[in-house]
Amino acid sequence: MNDILLLKGRFEQRSNTQAFGPPVLPKGKTVSSAHVRSLQNQLKEILKYWKEHREIAGALVSVHYKHVVAKSNRIRILLADGGKMPADSIRGAKFAWDIDGEGKEIQKHVFTHYVSLRAIERAVEYLGSAADVIDAGYAGEITATDTERIAVEKDYVFQEIIKRTSFLGVVLDCHYVESFNIDRVNDDILEESIVTIYKTRVETKALLAKFGINIYDDRIIDETTIRLTKDEIRLLLNNASYLIAMNVVDMSELTKDDIIFEADTASFKSNDIIPSPQNEPVVGVIDTQFNTEVYFNEWVEYHNMLDPDIPLQKSDYYHGTEVTSIIVDGPRGNPELDDGCGRFRVRHFGVATNGPFSSFSILRLIRDIVATNRDIKVWNLSLGSTKEVNPSFISPEAAELDRIQSEYDVLFVVAGTNRPKEEKKEKMRIGSPADSLNSLVVNSVAFNKKPASYTRVGPVLSFFHKPDVSYYGGDGPQYYDRIAVCRDSNGAIYASGTSLAAPWITRKMAYLICVMGLSREVAKALIIDAAAGWSRKDDPSNTIGYGVVPIHISEIIQSADDEIRFILSGTAEAYEAYTYNLPVPVVKDAHPYYARATLAYFPFCDRNQGVDYTSTEMDLHFGRLNTSKGRAVIKSINNNSQAEEGLRVIYEENARKLYRKWDNVKHISDVLKTRSVPRKAYDSGLWGLSIKTKERMQPQSKKSLPFGVVITLKEMNGVNRIEDFKKLCMARGWLVTKLDVQNQLDIYQHAEEEIKFE
Repeated sequence: MNDILLLKGRFEQRSNTQAFGPPVLPKGKTVSSAHVRSLQNQLKEILKYWKEHREIAGALVSVHYKHVVAKSNRIRILLADGGKMPADSIRGAKFAWDIDGEGKEIQKHVFTHYVSLRAIERAVEYLGSAADVIDAGYAGEITATDTERIAVEKDYVFQEIIKRTSFLGVVLDCHYVESFNIDRVNDDILEESIVTIYKTRVETKALLAKFGINIYDDRIIDETTIRLTKDEIRLLLNNASYLIAMNVVDMSELTKDDIIFEADTASFKSNDIIPSPQNEPVVGVIDTQFNTEVYFNEWVEYHNMLDPDIPLQKSDYYHGTEVTSIIVDGPRGNPELDDGCGRFRVRHFGVATNGPFSSFSILRLIRDIVATNRDIKVWNLSLGSTKEVNPSFISPEAAELDRIQSEYDVLFVVAGTNRPKEEKKEKMRIGSPADSLNSLVVNSVAFNKKPASYTRVGPVLSFFHKPDVSYYGGDGPQYYDRIAVCRDSNGAIYASGTSLAAPWITRKMAYLICVMGLSREVAKALIIDAAAGWSRKDDPSNTIGYGVVPIHISEIIQSADDEIRFILSGTAEAYEAYTYNLPVPVVKDAHPYYARATLAYFPFCDRNQGVDYTSTEMDLHFGRLNTSKGRAVIKSINNNSQAEEGLRVIYEENARKLYRKWDNVKHISDVLKTRSVPRKAYDSGLWGLSIKTKERMQPQSKKSLPFGVVITLKEMNGVNRIEDFKKLCMARGWLVTKLDVQNQLDIYQHAEEEIKFE
């Protein structure tokens, strides 16, 4: 086995020098004056409505696009408000689906803007002027050729009606926009729910009071998300249904991720006593209560976060204790799953009982728990909703986990949730908080690596892949088909569930981060890369994610003899972070390697942006460096041509599907073939890595964003070339170190030693 290499060197940073050309229509496209006037009439009706309803001190306008649009193709002239760009007024985004003329389903973007009435009036004026110009100068229909002529030759004689640049901008906006509307919630909400309203200039409590809804601070999660009773929701629906951006039933339906198929017990050997803890890493567990009578209780620091007056039953301790037993000492009862990670101490926070409970209180608790336990970097959460996630927005619980992970540099490992026993739906979507994008979400497989019978599926927001990976959670009628866990002093019990798959991955993440000293970005990339292997997963399964994570940690932190695996990490401080300095060994003027790369990062997320949830996109380019005609270009192994110079039209739908645009995990890989053909080596013999960073909203803070990349090169003829690679890297200025397990263990031990001053 080869050790993984850590390459430390300089990433160059470059700002974006590409400029968008003039606003012209795409080739072959046209815009009619009839369509422009239709949009104008729609805005007139919307303006009339908001002049009569002044409660929100402005207007909410939903822009329905013809398809999924890139940021650069959203409206830029229409609804511009007081010198601000239209993008600044976006308060929500969702998808809508329609059927085209050929019977195919089309996915469309819908953005909701909050603007002043003057912004609508100005848009109405622009649309009327543009329609007049199209009628007068272009016989009712303007073409792409016409807009190009106007832009380049300045062949435009209607300057007094509407300025040339404004006219082109309006025409382009109208090309992408299908309609304007005031969208309203049509759901029949019959239960107490957590509701998110659109952000306006009116403070939430004052705004709701206008409709007879009086709430207190203890029912507010953030400035736009509150808990409302059934009667309050009815008032809001009757008086201001346009205000509701999203809603979920409060987690009276949230429960522990049920562990199923509990069966016979088996005692641990009486002479097999766990030693006392020393300086092992501490993992955080947020779950039901912990039974302090179990044999490993010395390894667990337990905090009951519930009101002391709440009576606790015996069953309230089962789930949490079972989960923690795996993290502390899982291999004891499951020798076939011995991962080589050792034991872990646990700080266990009991936030729930065995029955259903409200997520509203847990949302507040989780933030307080993480904020006051900053020494813990890896957290396990095996609580989940019995209800499916909504395809149009992230759950409040997942959004809170994503915010916490962005703010506190921690990682949550979250169970993918089980399908309830009474559920008849065969493919049931995962439940919150397994829709958390920054978390590592784990589904369960049986020991044959097939999805467990209780498994639920992704994706999230109709696009993002969840779960991330899968692991063994047990499934089957016999005790040996399940996982041995400890829940009380009676010994082991055999059970199944995604709750029992997640803690095994928590162990691995804690080992990588706390023992091996890796960043959470690199650790997450390593886990996903190991699960994917060489079974190409550019489009991972919505059931098992990128694959099943290997059992032993050595399969994650080491590679095969014919593989070169190395880690690069850095921060994106500008538009592009890149290196053109990776010297991959050349054999007979060729590179005889298959290649794969996995990128992970933790973007800031904004639930109020709906389906446009992640704020940052990192675009991964990795491959041979081709220098010709005075330019250096990376020939990416997945032929990614996004953001390359020159005219390349890549529609947003294709960019998302082919290159996972806006996803916070990128995995690109060659496919192993029976007949291998080495890649031609270009003159430099070098490979390059480029990460281009884009933001959804402008302006954005210039805070740098860390990333981790794991790259694997597999020699096609089985030759071990790692020493050649190391020498070449050092010759090019890279600091090359091995991810040496024993060395890292020694470093960890010394770092955790107590120093006594005499």
